[in-house]
Amino acid sequence: MSEQHLPAEFTDLEPFIAWSLAAESERQKKRMSSTMAEIQTFYDVILPRMDSIISYLDQFPLDALPPDARRLLNLTFSLAEISSAVELFKQPTVADGYDATRFVPTHKM
Repeated sequence: MSEQHLPAEFTDLEPFIAWSLAAESERQKKRMSSTMAEIQTFYDVILPRMDSIISYLDQFPLDALPPDARRLLNLTFSLAEISSAVELFKQPTVADGYDATRFVPTHKM
């Protein structure tokens, strides 16, 4: 049996654990290196679960999330990272935009 990374209520999201990235720069790299099919699949699976994810996460203080809940939160951050690719650009990178690799966040979560 494989290791469980997410809370029991969200084991169906385990195939997407690679999207659970703590740093904004990591999420950006994941988006830009993924195909639109991979991005769309992740989007289609996680978006309908957002209400239940947020309800689950609301039971914890943000600064005291258990590791499995933190990984779940990171999935929501990845959804935010890829949503414009699905909803607006229809491609992993910003259409007619700046080179995203030039953006370097100066903060860490």
